Amino acid sequence: MPDANDLITLRKPPPNRVGKSEGGLEKHFSEPAVMLAYITYLIEQHPELNGIEIHPDGEHGKQFDIRAWLERRGYTLVEPQGNTSYGGRYRNGDRSVLVSLQSGQGDVVGYLGGTKIVAECKGGIVNTKHPGQKSKLRRGLCEAVGLLMSRDNTGERQYAVVPLTDETQRLANQMRARCRKAGIEIVLIREDGSLV
Repeated sequence: MPDANDLITLRKPPPNRVGKSEGGLEKHFSEPAVMLAYITYLIEQHPELNGIEIHPDGEHGKQFDIRAWLERRGYTLVEPQGNTSYGGRYRNGDRSVLVSLQSGQGDVVGYLGGTKIVAECKGGIVNTKHPGQKSKLRRGLCEAVGLLMSRDNTGERQYAVVPLTDETQRLANQMRARCRKAGIEIVLIREDGSLV
């Protein structure tokens, strides 16, 4: 069940995590929700951005209702693609978003001027005190950076995008200078979709 800002999905914790989340319910900021929050930021900040795409995998569609989220923001699926209910091109006036299940492209891809933007996104539980889930958030940031490091970044601007938590903030502060040297920017997203 989505909460008021609808990027976060509230879930009852499993028995081993009861009492480990502030407020009793776990706030899941899933990977597809992180992708959608990031493209929303890009579109709002850079109206000249074109060719914006997200590349969820099949599991992402089970974690988060991508199509309903886009439709609530005025997008209409105009060119269905693939076998899912959410794959294809969406339009909202002159804005367009492609949801493609093609792998190996990066989670978010777009073009700003002549520069390709590629982002790897990871999600997690943002209100957890559970050590395993906090570790998963840290690993998500490391994995996003690692995936970008494995790409040739010639002509690309690369971003590792994860939810903002105390854990990801601390690790991002430690990694930021070294990532910049590799041409990778770290982006932390708040629960409301705004960037730090």
